[in-house]
Order: sequence, then C-alpha cells, then structure tokens
Amino acid sequence: MPSIARKFIRFPRLLSGLLLGITLQFPLDLFGDELAASQVPQTDTQEPQPVLQTPRPVLLTPQTAPQTSKSDKFDSWEASRDYMSGKITSFASYIDRFFGGDRHFQESNGTVMQLDLSKLNGYGSDHKVDLAARVNLRLPVTEGRLHLLIETDPEKNINATPTPGSTVIKNKVVVPSSVAVATRYAIAKEDIWHFSTDVGIKFPIPPKPFVRSRGSYSIPLGNWRLKAEESVYWFNTLGAGETSQLDFERIISPPLLFRASSIVTWLNDKQNFDMRQDFSIYHTVTDRSVLLYQATAIGISNPQYQMTDFVVLMLYRYRMHQEWLFFEISPQLHFPRDRQYHYSPALNIRLEMLFDDSR
Repeated sequence: MPSIARKFIRFPRLLSGLLLGITLQFPLDLFGDELAASQVPQTDTQEPQPVLQTPRPVLLTPQTAPQTSKSDKFDSWEASRDYMSGKITSFASYIDRFFGGDRHFQESNGTVMQLDLSKLNGYGSDHKVDLAARVNLRLPVTEGRLHLLIETDPEKNINATPTPGSTVIKNKVVVPSSVAVATRYAIAKEDIWHFSTDVGIKFPIPPKPFVRSRGSYSIPLGNWRLKAEESVYWFNTLGAGETSQLDFERIISPPLLFRASSIVTWLNDKQNFDMRQDFSIYHTVTDRSVLLYQATAIGISNPQYQMTDFVVLMLYRYRMHQEWLFFEISPQLHFPRDRQYHYSPALNIRLEMLFDDSR
C-alpha cells in the first residue's frame, strides 16, 4: 500500500483520539466550575450558614471560678476575733504611748519629742546623770511620709528595748557625745504595718553619714497579737548591723497586758549576736500610773554562746503633770556572769518630758 494511503488511514485515528481527549476534558472543566461556584459567598436570597467557632479556654481566677455556697460555721468567731484584735492593739498602743517607748517614737505618724534625764545607782552605775533627747518632726504637706529627725547618740537606739529604763547602759556621760540630723521617708497602714528609711549625718565635725531602714508587721492570732520588727543600718562607728524583734502580746485581764519580746542584734564588724529575751506584764493602776514587772535574759554568741546577765525588775511610771511630764523609778536585781551570777541590786531613776499629738 502506498505510503500516502497509510498516512491517510492513520489521520482519522489520530483525530478521533484528539476529539476523545477534548470530550473527556470538557466535563472535568465543567465540574471544576461547579465546585468553584459552590464556594462563592451566598447571595442575599440565601440564608447565611452558621459558622462554628472553637471555644477558647477560660482563665481560672477567683472571679471566674465556680462559686460555692458560703459557710457560716465560723461566723460566730468573727465578732470575738475582731473585738480581741482591736482591744489588744489599742491597749498595747496605749501602753507604748504612756511609756514613751521606742516603738511609739518610731511608728508615730505625728510629731514626737522626748527629753530624758536618768540616773543609775548600784550595779553598772557610772555615778553620772545621762541626758538624752530626740525629735521626730512631721513635715507639713507630705501626708506624714517625710519627717525630720534630731537625736543624740543615734547608735544607742539600734536596740529597740520594750521600755526605756529597763536596760543598763554603762559609760554614760552627762552631755551626749554626738548629735544626728536625718530625713525619714515613712509609709504605713495603721496598726498593721510600718516601713521607714532614714538618711542622716552625725556631728561633731567632721560629719559622718549613716543610714537606717526599719519595717514592722502585726497580725492577730486568736486572743494573741504577733508583731515582727526588722531593722538594718550602717554607722561608721559600728559598721553594718541588723536587729530583729518578735513580740507576742495578750490581755490577761482589762488592766493587765502580757508581752514576750525576743530581740537579736547582729554587728558585722564584731561578728557577734547580742540576744535578749523579755517577759513583761504591764499593770495599769490608774490613768496616771502604770507598773511594769519584767524578767530578762541577756546573752552573746562570740566567743561562744553564753548568758551574760539575768535581770528581774519592777518599774513604776507616774504622770506628774498634764500629758507630758513623767517620773520613773525602777528597782532591779541583776545576776551577771562577771560576778558568777550573784545578785547585784540597782536602782534607775528617770525624769522625762514627752510631747506628741495627744499631749
């Protein structure tokens, strides 16, 4: 068969194959168009289909957590707890204010001025009269946050003793050896917490800087109140140091307040802990007089842990005139280690002028 005839016979077969391919391709294109048309947004004539959204996890907080029914099982305790807490706080604050102690001076939001003349006779006596003064002046237009401090021998105030006159301090002088001026920044929530920072200089010339920071916090524990205090400081004469104090207070009866005070002082230069434990009972006799009964143990950690003194004392404080002039007399029995713990009597006498917002 001629070659031209063979090519002619193959051409219809090629053409039929091409037509078949076009025919098969056309329905597939139509199907694709219909699929695309189904994905076109719905017109106004069709109802919108709801869109399903995956719920987001909810952060669990006290506000969003499932609420439970309130229990009234302990409601009867609330009134007595609030009553005792307020009663202990007010009574302890009254005692500290009456005695003019360090806590009242440090935490008062108003102006406080103290001037003391004291004389110690017997054990530890230096046969001199000690003069001490300090002023905590609240600056106006500062909402009680800024104070101006003026005090004599500021290093002696690092140990926040529960009451003045209950600790023997040797080597006292008639005229204070130094006077300090400082600025204090303080913030507080009444009867709960208090924080202050002091930056000052000490005279005489050349002036010597010092810094102090103090914080306290109190919480009720049933019929008790717990008060914790922490102080850190730096003086050029003492170096860096820290004092911690923990008080437990309870009203024994309306005129009697019990207080247990644990005080620890650390001085970095001496690498020594000074430790002190007080058990005190304050007895309000009248609106003019208060009695203090106190037992104290004093110890050190260097060169070894040992008790250096035991003290038993009674202190009588009398308000002589108005709200600012006070007289104290405190007979004491000491049992010092340097005397093989044999009893050594002492008598401390103090005259104090105390001025604050309530006096």
